Amino acid sequence: MASTAYGVVHFFPGGTKEQYEASIAAVHPGEGRLPEGQVFHAGGASAGGWTIMAVHESKESWEKFRDGILMPRMQAGIEGGFASPPEETVVDLYKVMP
Repeated sequence: MASTAYGVVHFFPGGTKEQYEASIAAVHPGEGRLPEGQVFHAGGASAGGWTIMAVHESKESWEKFRDGILMPRMQAGIEGGFASPPEETVVDLYKVMP
């Protein structure tokens, strides 16, 4: 994997598994499939809410997904999805291991 990999961590305070399932169904291309340019995705319950971790091939890949798919669909409203925007942490990844 190129050293330009880009990580994004989203924490949704008070988020639930049900909200996650609804949101992922709306923004991913299908069950078990990742958006173009995304090479890793994980989500799960964390203290006080729900956390999603994603790795993209590059910052540009993340921005294309964020601006072209994620934000428009979230702004339009996802029935049963997360009620508010996440707390976001981005990481210029130094190393990604399989």
